[in-house]
This record gives sequence, structure tokens and C-alpha cells, in this order.
Amino acid sequence: MAIREGNLEAPTRHPLDWKNPDFYNEDSLNKELERVYDICHGCRRCVSLCNAFPTLFDLVDESDTFEVDGVDKKDYVKVVDQCYLCDLCYMTKCPYTPPHEWNVDFPHLMLRAKAVKYKKGEVKTRDKILSATDTVGSLAGIPVVSTIVNTANQNGLARKALEKVLGIHPDAVLPEYHSVTGRKRVKKINKHLNNATPIGRTTGKVAIFATCYGNRNEPHLLEDLTLVLDHNDIPVTLVDKEVCCGMPKLELGDLKAVEHAKNVNIPEMLKKIDAGWDIIAPVPSCVLMFKQELPLMFPDDADVQKVKEHIFDPFEYLMLRHKEGQLNTNFKDSLGKIAYHAACHLRVQNMGLKTRELLTLIQDTSVETIERCSGHDGTYAVKEEFHDISMKICRPVISKVKKAESNYYSSDCPMAGHQIENGLKDDSKPYHPLTLLRIAYGL
Repeated sequence: MAIREGNLEAPTRHPLDWKNPDFYNEDSLNKELERVYDICHGCRRCVSLCNAFPTLFDLVDESDTFEVDGVDKKDYVKVVDQCYLCDLCYMTKCPYTPPHEWNVDFPHLMLRAKAVKYKKGEVKTRDKILSATDTVGSLAGIPVVSTIVNTANQNGLARKALEKVLGIHPDAVLPEYHSVTGRKRVKKINKHLNNATPIGRTTGKVAIFATCYGNRNEPHLLEDLTLVLDHNDIPVTLVDKEVCCGMPKLELGDLKAVEHAKNVNIPEMLKKIDAGWDIIAPVPSCVLMFKQELPLMFPDDADVQKVKEHIFDPFEYLMLRHKEGQLNTNFKDSLGKIAYHAACHLRVQNMGLKTRELLTLIQDTSVETIERCSGHDGTYAVKEEFHDISMKICRPVISKVKKAESNYYSSDCPMAGHQIENGLKDDSKPYHPLTLLRIAYGL
């Protein structure tokens, strides 16, 4: 029977068999890398997505055989280091994902290779620090320390020192740290409405998973989210306790640390879910972690699967309410034209462009959607060896924002917004969609 060319079915994901000893077997890994690299080399459809594929194709084209068998296996990791698990190749480009018999899952193969690399101790101290978001945030968020850190991040000499010591590129945008956290701000403004209107998949009550980034780096996101939900008569509270969702550790290959974070976060979320609350997180990567990555890592964990069904992106949640006639569409202000960058980790959640759908409900507002990766990834863009490449990946996004000549530019991923800002270099600032919605409501 002939092998069919390409896939007609939607891509499906297999659980990540990360507790199987063979998962960390280097010979087995290299055999699978060679198999998949050969398929990618024969297709080359993903060449424009990120730098992992150009790196692979250059290795092949510069080899003696012009095939994958001519590439030194020691160089396989060069491809792995360029992958930041955006998932776009799997969800938008690859014709050989399961159920196709070739069973190509490039991102999870890269994750396996990263896990092997981490287990072998071949990870830089810098990368461990960058992925320790809770520790860094708690230290940098101390009132006096936050001022020093934020000032140093804007100082050329300090940034040169940071480059020399840790390998942080001096031109990369580093997040600010706030001592008055998002959690503190939400507690001050939350009105604690008593009545909820359950409808469709939603209970009409929301517990916010603040995220380490939303809590420490851009606390206004939690303020905006709370005010928008409150304006829609949705009671709001916070998940009582949380640690980082685990995405930075996942991208590092530290799967044990991901499990540790899961063991803290899932029970806390379940407390709220069992009490009738839905969960919303303001950062797409964090939502994706609980919707996809943890369920695939722990397919037999009923608690993880339950959280998967009850966690939402903010605009997904609001549009579910709108479908049932429960969205407040009494907008006070138009927003004009918005250049909207659809974040990768939002696109791969397979729910459509809910942010765009909601923003276009606002009178006299148009949205120009940009569906290209910003190349940021949270840590990739700040590393000295990858920053210039990340800006190159972002160049098409920056170009489209410039051509749009919009009133606002925006991204669901706040880090992607700042990556675009870094490329524009015109003193303009990104507006998160939640901030735009708050403006439209006149809040």
C-alpha cells in the first residue's frame, strides 16, 4: 500500500512518554532525530517559521552527502537549541503530524532532546536563572531592589556587565519588576459580586491564575482583567496560591521542575473549580500549559484533565459569554484601527481568534491581524547568541505594524508586544488587548 502524501485530518497529539527510561536514551533519541530531520529536509515547508529549520537545512546542505546522513550527530543539538516550542510547525504547517503514519511531532521531539540535554547537565547557569521566574521575581520585586533592578536594566554600562556575566544581550528588552504586585492590586479593586450567571460552558465566576509575569512584571494586566470581568457582572477572585505555570522549565527540559509546579498549582486550582469557579490566566503560554502540555505529560491524572476543561483565555471566556448573550457590548469609546499580533501560544489552542472577534464588536474599530511569530519566547530573545535572530524572526511582524499605520498595536503575549516595540524604535508602546478593552469600556 502506497504511503499517502500529507494529512487531511486535524493534527492530534500523543501523550509525552517522559517517564519511560527510553525517553532519555541518547541512541534512541538520535535515531528519532535522524528520522524526523530527514522528513523535514525532504519537505522544507517550515523554513520561514523560526531558525530551527534553516539551521537544519544548512547542516544538510553543507554536508558531504547533501542528506541528513551526512550531518554529524553532535550537530543535531544545534537545531534543538533554536527551537522554543512555539508549536506553529505542528499546528499550522506540518503535513505529517499524527494521524499520518509518519507521526511527526517536531516540538515534542525537540522537548525530548532538551530533556536529555538537561539530564546530562549541559545547560548554562544563565538558562537556569532565566527559567527560575518565581525566585527572580520575588527577589527583584522587593521594593528597593525593584527600583535598582529596573534602573540597571535601562543603563548601558550595567547591561554590558550583564552581557559579560550572564550572556544577556544588551539590546534585549528586559521586563520591569513591581513591588506592588498584581495580586495586591486586584484585592484592592475587586468588588466581590455575590451573584453569578452560569451559562454555556461558563459558571460566570472567575478565579484568576495571576501568573508570575502578570503578578510581578505587568500587574496592570490583572487590574485590566478584573475591571473588565467586573464590568460584565462576573465575580472575581484569585487562586489562593500559585507558582510559575512551568512553561520556562518545560522549554529548558527540566521536566521534574514542571511536575513540581504542577503539584502545587493543580490542587489550588481544583479548590476553586470544585467551589464553582472557572479559571482564567492573562498570559497565553500559561493557559496553554494547563490546556495542553500538562495534560499530555500526565494523561492519567484526572485532576490535571479537570483543570484542562475549566481554564480559559480571557477573550475565549468573554466570547463564550457573548455567544449566550451575556457580554456587555455597551462600549463608550471606539479604538480606531488596531494592528493585532496573534500570539503563537494562543493560535495553537485551536479556539479561533477570539481577541480579534471581540475587538471588532467595538464601534468604529477595525483589526488588522498579524499571524507571524514574534520570535521572543520569554527567554530566547534576551540571550546574547539568539537575540539578533529573534529580531530577524520578528521583522515581518514589525513591518506589518509599520504599514498598518494604526492607532494601536497589540498582542495577547505582553512579551511579544515589547519585542515589536523593540523593533519599531519609535517611542510607541504596545497596548495589551485587555487594556484596549478597558479603554473601550471607559473604565
